[in-house]
Parts: sequence; structure tokens; C-alpha cells
Amino acid sequence: MMDIDFKEYKLRCELRGHDDDVRGICVCTDEHIATSSRDRTIRVWSLGSDDKRKYSASKILLGHTSFVGPLAWIPPNEEYPQGRLVSGSMDTSVLVWNLVNGEVVQSLKGHKMQVTGVTLDDDDIVSSSVDQTLRRWRNGQLVESWEAHQSPVQAVLKLPSGEIISGSSDTTLKLWKGKTSLRTFTGHADTVRGVAVMPDLGFLSASHDGSIRLWALSGEVLLEMVGHTSIVYSVDAHASGLIVSGSEDRHAKIWKDGVCVQSLEHPGCVWDAKFLESGDIVTACSDGVTRVWTVRDGMIADQMEIDAYDSQLSQYKLSRKKVGGMSLDELPGLDALTLPGTSDGQTKVVREGDNGVAYAWNMNEQRWDKIGEVVDGPDGVGDRPILDGAQYDFVFDVDIGDGEPIRKLPYNRSDNPYDTADKWLLKENLPVAYRQQIVDFILQNSGQKDFNFNPSFRDPFTGANAYVPGQASHSAATPAKPLYKHIPKRGMLVFDVAQYDGILKKMTEFNNTLRSDPVNTDKSMTEAEVSRVGAMVKILKDTSHYHASSFADVDIALLLKVIQAWPPAMMFPATDLVRMLVLHPHGASLLIKHVENNNDLLLDVIKKVTENSALPANLLTTVRVLVNLFKNPSFHYWLQKHHSQILDAFSNCYSSPNKNLQLAYSTLLLNYAVLLIEKKDEEGQAQVLSAALQIAEEEAADVDSKFRSLVAIGSLMLEGLVKKIAIDFEVESIAKSAKASKEAKIVEVGADIDLLIRQP
Repeated sequence: MMDIDFKEYKLRCELRGHDDDVRGICVCTDEHIATSSRDRTIRVWSLGSDDKRKYSASKILLGHTSFVGPLAWIPPNEEYPQGRLVSGSMDTSVLVWNLVNGEVVQSLKGHKMQVTGVTLDDDDIVSSSVDQTLRRWRNGQLVESWEAHQSPVQAVLKLPSGEIISGSSDTTLKLWKGKTSLRTFTGHADTVRGVAVMPDLGFLSASHDGSIRLWALSGEVLLEMVGHTSIVYSVDAHASGLIVSGSEDRHAKIWKDGVCVQSLEHPGCVWDAKFLESGDIVTACSDGVTRVWTVRDGMIADQMEIDAYDSQLSQYKLSRKKVGGMSLDELPGLDALTLPGTSDGQTKVVREGDNGVAYAWNMNEQRWDKIGEVVDGPDGVGDRPILDGAQYDFVFDVDIGDGEPIRKLPYNRSDNPYDTADKWLLKENLPVAYRQQIVDFILQNSGQKDFNFNPSFRDPFTGANAYVPGQASHSAATPAKPLYKHIPKRGMLVFDVAQYDGILKKMTEFNNTLRSDPVNTDKSMTEAEVSRVGAMVKILKDTSHYHASSFADVDIALLLKVIQAWPPAMMFPATDLVRMLVLHPHGASLLIKHVENNNDLLLDVIKKVTENSALPANLLTTVRVLVNLFKNPSFHYWLQKHHSQILDAFSNCYSSPNKNLQLAYSTLLLNYAVLLIEKKDEEGQAQVLSAALQIAEEEAADVDSKFRSLVAIGSLMLEGLVKKIAIDFEVESIAKSAKASKEAKIVEVGADIDLLIRQP
């Protein structure tokens, strides 16, 4: 290992190929690097033979069904001369890859939620997950699993001393010898997201609280490094003593002796940063590009490439620069000032070079007077809108109705909303009767949950203290809660439309096929049983008499016998009939007897339709049966008890090309969200959240499926127990993506989630 006297790092090369965020980096050797991505792939990059500064993609590993995160390299042996790669994914699996041919040699399944970390412990693999567990795998088999923290485990690492260290959303780190916790490290104020070995000293941790800490194994904090302005996702150390960290703030920071000596700016979030043995640094960015940085003179990129990167950075910052609530590149040019204003004092912000400049219309002089430059402050400050040349936290559009024009209502969080409402009503010459409506509107749309009324405030209309309807004049005003359009979800959704004639026709057709088959004739229904099915359909069709009609227990037994005995390719029409049967009060009460006993027929059906080569028709009808069970409270205990088994069984439905199956599965998740919120089942809520996030991340997901998954996510965050887990899952990026959709209802629920994230 070479010792590096610190010199400034410069761009060495860019590795382009991923279609989405690069999430993880694994340095196999200085010649071979692996990267993981939100695009579900892993790419292996090899050093070029012509230009030793550059890497080119040598392999693309395909196998995960959701975004890929943590990576670890297993060095070569005789069987695997190029070594193996271990990867963890949002799809809950851990895969082991042969780097010679890019094939999966082991698929390790057992985690219930996203895999967040993988590390090697001699010949074992240890993985961490949002399901709060650490799992140990040996020769492709799970050998032990334990609940490591009371919150999601976000990182895991084998230390040179032999112990395992884990970091969690509960803000702690834990040191493990086997399944025994030796020590808990406390000090971070938020989620611990990354861990790394610090040679000869201990280990490093990166946190959502914006800091990096260096710990001794004794528990002592040796250093705290503060400098990032947002979440720190990753940290790594070099034998020279240098440390690198990657953050949401778009910088990879380089630290020496606890001091930040350089910041490498990126055009997006830096998810991961790793040192090569040479001392060069590899960074993974949300723009889909992996970059290598160096201090070695002969390895620095050509000036043309450096200039191109600087230009890319400038364009990125320009596109993000906000002026008056608009992107700078969206502002009109100076030619916009050739058009006269419509009212005295009307303001207009135009682009002059790389800045926004505000002008006000002077009606008397018939000209635009320059107010001044709109200064772009720190991140977030530039997002504040401008009205009449002044910057506010909010500028609301208020529609009074009755043909009145839309009015602009400015408001700062520090203002008294009653004072704001009174002054605005006077200014706009509007009736005092609107006062409480305006106050409620302000509180709802500014997300202020805990506004306290100031008794010293004097009403400009009466000279008295402001009156809040329903309360004493000196009491605290109870603000309206933030107004969400689609969350929380109330009640259960069902699939209650059936083509009964088609169901009967199919069942009769399949029954005749079985009857004419000597091998299966004993599985067919008798004429009397076929008539019995017809009678059941007649009862189900007559929905107006559900309160008075009933079935015989033999009817239920007959349907269940058909579903159990008939070949998988023939069972779906009978399953579809059960879907409608569970919406009938008496039918549901009879069916539950076959569910609550030791011989649980519904679980048998789930196993039958999901094992081996599952048929879409069977998956669709069975998921719809489960969805409809939620309508009857008698099934709620069973649904909660078996939620993990049910969700695991149908977990691949989110990526099905069958839109009807996607919709049924997302409806199942939404109903589960409603039920598990009511039952205060945090573990169950977390599993539903993880599954719903997969649909929300799925670009090809049907609009209605995506909408229902987003409603489930928002409801779980608002009324459930998993808001922090959702934020750790980067739900903010999902909300932003939804708000950019062309579908109005996706935009609306995305805005709901975005508003919810910002609530304390």
C-alpha cells in the first residue's frame, strides 16, 4: 500500500452504461470494479488495455427483479478463477454470481424485505435487511438468522478482528460475535447508513444526521467529521489514513485527520464512494455514471473530458437553480419586457445571464422598473416564491368563486395566520365572513399542525382578541391538519363484478373433459353437482336478496373439492366463483369454517397456484379471492396471521405483464395496508410498504396499480408506524417521480406523499 501525501483529486474517467442511479461499488481489484444500479443490473468494469486510465464494461449481470444495492467480492479459487460476486437487492434476495460467465450460482432467499448489506465471514455470507435481521448463509443454505435491531438494519461489515458490525435506523451500531451482541454504540442522532474499516484504529460510520464517526471497538468516539449538508450514505478509508464519504448533498468529501480537505462535486446524489488500493477514488452517482478520481499526474483525464464534466456540472446546477418558484432555464428572456403589464405593480422575473431579475410594471410611466436581482440562496431557499418583489414561504392561489379572479395570498410560517387573513381581506376588499375559511386554508396548505394563537393579538375589525369558533378567545387555535387528496385510505376494495355465464360455461367444459378422460373421470362432478353449481350461481346473481339467501355447507365443500382435485389449468373458474361467494354474508360464514380448522384449505390453494409454473389465470383469481376476504371482518384475523406467507407467495406479481394481475396484487397490498394500520402491526406494515414500493418503482407498472400502491405507501406513512422506514427507503424520490407523471391522480398522490414527508 502506498502512502499518499494529500494532493487534489481530479477526474480520471467516467464509466457510463447504467440506465439509472448507480447505487453500489465493489472494488474487486484495481483492474476490476463492479457497480450495482437502480436499473436492476450489475456491471463489471475492466481496465482498458490501450488506455490504462479508463475502464470498459466487460460483463452485465442480469437476474435481480428490483434495484440492486450492496455488493461483495469473493476472491478466486480453482472452481471460480475470476472469483464470485455477492449482491443484495430490493427484491429481498441475495445472489452469488460466477464472474467467468456471469451466471447465478446461488440464490439465497429468506429475507422478508430489502437486502441492505452483504459481507463475507470466512466462507460464509452475512446479509442485513430492512426486516431487522442478520442472516448467515453457508454453501447456499441459511444456517442462522436473528433479529439484530428493533428497526431496519442498514449496513453490515466483517471487521479484521473477526466480529461483525451492524448499523441501523434505530441510530445505533452493534458489535456481534456470532449471534451474541458484545456492544452497542450510541451517538448518532439518525439512521446509520454505512460502515467501513479504518485500518489499525477501528471502524467508521456514516449517518443520516450528516456526520461520519470513527469508533474504537471499546465504544469510544475517536473522531466526528461534520461537513455534509445532508444524509451521508457511505464511507470508506484508505491505508494512507484518508477517508471518503458520499452524500445526498451531491458531494464526495475527502477527509484527513478529521478535516475535510476536498469536496468532489457531482451532478446528483453520491450513493457510494470507495478507494482503490492505489488511492484513487470511485464514486457512484444518481445520474447513472460511475466516476474514478485520481491524484496521479499520468492518470488524470484529458482536459477536454474535464471541461466537459465542468460544463455538465454547470448545466445541472443551472437546471436546479430556482427563481420565484421556477427553474432558471424556464424563465423568459429580456424580450418578455417588451410586452406591457396589465396592472400597476405587476411583477415579472426574467433571466439575465445566469440570474433572475425582478421587474415591476409602472402604470403611470408605462414601463418596467427593475426591482433587483433575485438572489439564489442555499439549497431550498431558492425554491421560495416571490410576490410583488418580496420572497415568501408560500404564495397561494385563492379561488373565491362567483366569477372572481384568482387572488394571490402570500404567507410566511412565522406569520400569525389570523393576522395574515385579516390584512389580506382588507387589501383585496373581501368580506370579513371569509376570515375563518382563509385561516383554515392557510393552515391546511402550509402544513402547520401546532399553530398557537397569541392572546396579545388584536382584531383590526373589533379591537378585541381574535375569536376562534368553538373556543374561548384566549385558547390555542386548533389548526386543520394538512389536506391530503388521496390518503389515508378508508375501507376495503373488492372485485365484485363477475361473468357468471362464462364461469358456468368454462366449468361445464372442463368437467366434460375430465369425464371423458379415463385417468381423471373420478375427479369430475356428477350431474347433480353441476346442477348444484348452477343453483349457487343463481343465488349469487340475486344480490338484492343477499340478506335472506343462504347456501348449504355441501355447496362450499363442493367448490373447494373442485379447486383441490382439478388440474391447475382447470381450477380458475371455480376459484372465481369462490371470489364472489366470499362477498355473500352466509357464504363467507360457511367458508371460514374450512379456513379456521387445522386443515386450512385456502393455504393449500395458495400453495397449489404459486408453486412450479404458476398460471396467470390462477394467480389472478386467487389474489382476487384474497382481496375480497377483507370485506368480511371474520377473515381479518386469518389475513393478519398469514400476511407474511401470503405476500411472499405472490411477491412476483408486481412485475407481471398481465395488467389485471398487477392491479389485483396492488389492491391486495392496499387492503393489507388498511387492515394492518388498524391492527397496529408494525412488522406487517413494513412488509406491505416494501412490496408497495416495488410497484411504485416499476416503470412498466399499470397506472391504476401504481396509484393504489402509492395510496398504500401514503396511508402507511400517515397513519401507520413505518414513516421513518419509508423515508429510509428513499420514498422522497418516488414522490418526486410521481409528481412528474402525466397522470393526474399519480401526480396528486405523489404530492400527498411529498407533503407528508415534510411534516415533522
